[in-house]
Amino acid sequence: MEPGDASNLLTQMRRGALPYCVLALLRDRERYGVEIVRLLAEVDGLVTSEGTIYPLLSRLRRQGLVETTWRESASGPPRRYYTLTDGGERALDTFAAEWTRFRDGVEHFVGREAGT
Repeated sequence: MEPGDASNLLTQMRRGALPYCVLALLRDRERYGVEIVRLLAEVDGLVTSEGTIYPLLSRLRRQGLVETTWRESASGPPRRYYTLTDGGERALDTFAAEWTRFRDGVEHFVGREAGT
């Protein structure tokens, strides 16, 4: 592996996990796009932008994993709110189970002390 591959590796891992992080943010309540971007940006390693999240939200909507509603905003233009669907909940549950298994498998090797 080349030294420059580390940034590409992080990009690939982020791309795979980001949709499920968005679904997890919607598990407890509906949210609007800028709020989702802000919450993701608060977590180190998940730095993202509106240019990444809005296309992702559109894909999740087309896949039937989220639904949207428009609402007036007191502080500007109307906002599109995103809500998790039953299908989104099932997808998130499946990912969570597989993620735990995958994470534990990787940790088995990566988390070991050298020479063990």
